[in-house]
Amino acid sequence: MKHLILRQILRSAPDDRRHNLAGSLEYIEPRNMELDKAKIDDAVLALLLLGASGHRAWKGFDWEALERLHENGFISNPRTKDMSIVFTDEGLSRAKRLLQELFGSDA
Repeated sequence: MKHLILRQILRSAPDDRRHNLAGSLEYIEPRNMELDKAKIDDAVLALLLLGASGHRAWKGFDWEALERLHENGFISNPRTKDMSIVFTDEGLSRAKRLLQELFGSDA
């Protein structure tokens, strides 16, 4: 996850500030932490819904998570020049359920 955050920040930083930013963001990744990729994928799928318009959503998340969601049949192939992905019917339904489960006020 640190690498995703770092890449997104570095892309938006001016060239002369990128080195300093990279050094100051070392603390973002907790050391020796095992991450549950299924939980990450569920959260990414749910959060994709926040930026969705119909079946289409902006693909601003970790590429590995997007690839896993594609392999599981929830979204279109993220490795295209398009700036967005398309939810499958199953993916859209699952995203709606997960958004409520993970982030609903009664969660």
